[in-house]
Amino acid sequence: MHSKSIKPKDSSLVSYYILCFLRVVLVFVPQVGYIHPDEFFQSVEIIAGDEYGLEVTRTWEFNSTFPIRSIAIPYFGLKLPFSVLRFISMYSKYYLDVNLRGSYVILVFPRLLMVILSFVNDWSLRKICAAYGLQSQFRLLTLASSYVLLVYSTRTFTNSVEMAICSMLLYIVSDCMIHSNTVIYQREFLEEKYLKARNYVEKVKLYKLKMSLPSHSLNKCVLMATLCVAGVFNRPTFFLFGTPLVFHWLLRGMGTKMVSFADFNVRIVVFVLSSVPALVFFIVVDSLYYGYLTPAELEQLDVGIDNFVVTPLNFIRYNINPENTKQHGVHPYYLHLLVNIPILFNVLGVIAVLSFAVMVYRFASNELTNLPRAQSFVGLMLSAIFFPIFMLSFINHQEPRFLLPITLPLILLHAPKLKTGVCSSYPFKVRSYLRDFLYNYVLSTRASSRYLFQVWYSVNLALTLFYGFIHQGGVYQLAAHLSRQMDIRSTATHIHLVTSHIYSMPQCFLDIPSTQTLLVNPENGQKYRRGKQFFLYEYGSMELPHLYRKLKLILDINEMKAISNNQKYLLYLAIPSSLAEELNDVFHNRTTALIKHTQITVFYPHLSVEAPPKLLGQHLCGINTDPDEMQDTCPIYAFEDERNPYSVTRILKQFSALVHQFGLVLYRIDVRKRIK
Repeated sequence: MHSKSIKPKDSSLVSYYILCFLRVVLVFVPQVGYIHPDEFFQSVEIIAGDEYGLEVTRTWEFNSTFPIRSIAIPYFGLKLPFSVLRFISMYSKYYLDVNLRGSYVILVFPRLLMVILSFVNDWSLRKICAAYGLQSQFRLLTLASSYVLLVYSTRTFTNSVEMAICSMLLYIVSDCMIHSNTVIYQREFLEEKYLKARNYVEKVKLYKLKMSLPSHSLNKCVLMATLCVAGVFNRPTFFLFGTPLVFHWLLRGMGTKMVSFADFNVRIVVFVLSSVPALVFFIVVDSLYYGYLTPAELEQLDVGIDNFVVTPLNFIRYNINPENTKQHGVHPYYLHLLVNIPILFNVLGVIAVLSFAVMVYRFASNELTNLPRAQSFVGLMLSAIFFPIFMLSFINHQEPRFLLPITLPLILLHAPKLKTGVCSSYPFKVRSYLRDFLYNYVLSTRASSRYLFQVWYSVNLALTLFYGFIHQGGVYQLAAHLSRQMDIRSTATHIHLVTSHIYSMPQCFLDIPSTQTLLVNPENGQKYRRGKQFFLYEYGSMELPHLYRKLKLILDINEMKAISNNQKYLLYLAIPSSLAEELNDVFHNRTTALIKHTQITVFYPHLSVEAPPKLLGQHLCGINTDPDEMQDTCPIYAFEDERNPYSVTRILKQFSALVHQFGLVLYRIDVRKRIK
């Protein structure tokens, strides 16, 4: 009996450790998938450019005239480690001939730091379960098997940092709540015994025991305040995630004889005062970085209000205007609740929403006895999940990654339901066919054992592959390829790259020295800047006829420079292979076509949602740029001669046609006839 009872726990822990190892391994593979430009352009692109002096793209969010992003956490979280890495790389290059500054290192090294940070979520979950006597094995397994941890938490998103800070804060508040409840219960018990005591000796003994109880009212206040300030400067939306947690910390013990409203006010005052040192620190760091404050002014104490910048206030000022957020995309108010939660947490997210809907139904039915208390563990987790969701729903721009911080409370509260089902007993008062169907096939333990856990694993595996390796997967491979080509070719050759229907390419992977850095010639002392070698033209989802005209214009300008200044150049085009057939038509159907495109290579896998593969479309020959060869060799033309539309040959050809559309094609663009 004993061995049987311990075996599931051991197997869960073994599976959990395997998934933790997989989380680290996936960083080194590496994951070439590209979730969103913010994972690079709000962190790695800026810091790598500052530390290595590289040519990078500084987004408008880091504009010194109106900065809305704090540099403090990226500086101490990435720039200092990059400084150490740069120091080590000097010796590794000299003694071992190992370059620690290539595109692979710039991609993997920040993610290695993020995967270390991601284990804060695991640690917090384990500590909360230990404090409340909850089974941690299955919850840890559920957390580690989520693609949120396998993919999102290892990326350099501010949302991933926000998730780690929220998880740590959730543990601190949970620990303070159970500590306060224990101390208050013991104090009330001793107080009651003290009042009933009949002799002086017993009263003295009880009084000493009561006074020996530890303090709890302001427990871990400084640490909480510091984390909250760091969270807000990392991403101001942290205010919405931190508010319910801080409120529960302030509310501890309210309603008992030992805690009054005065204690509540004292906690607020001390919490605000405890946040001042961290607040000053972050403001000074940002002000120094953006040039509002100089070390000389700080040394001479010649500072005023204009010498400081508060980036979270700028962030709020920008995002509070719907016209500004409208530029990034407008989404319906229900998107977070009904779409983004299922995207992030699939069946577990659906269970959370259904459970909350049941609670709302009970509240509307005046079944208050079945609802959790506000100061309970369940009340804390529910507020940590749904308060930020509802508040963020009022913002018209919504993305799934904005909800990453609710991962830990959602798994703590609902992960066991993957095994036990949503309801342990029949939840409805009146039976009906529809309610019986919902209970038997969705809500019950029997339904859960049939499919819930299998669906959880299957969907997370699919999304790990999709976001980790397929979605925009060719962008990094393109940058690494160009970086190698630029190392081989002469610096006198200018490289021009045109992209369409793909995400912005982080230039930090190209390892090009910055053209903005002022250099000094050691021979004559003359100051100069490097000439620009790489030119990037990103045209979003431009229609291909317009893209053709852009290419011709860029080519004409460079041809004129080649004739007048003997300037060598190479012009490339990167576009999803799903558009290759259409691109061929644009090039070959022009009566005045003076330019040609030649395929250099194809990067697999790659999927651009802006240019999805066609289910019934081109074959690999559609990528081919030679029309004569395409007509002679393309197997897809054999479809016309096949009588059986369901033949194995035709199905295999169509499957091959579909697979080859999951690529990013790099073309060389040249003139057909050079003007002499």
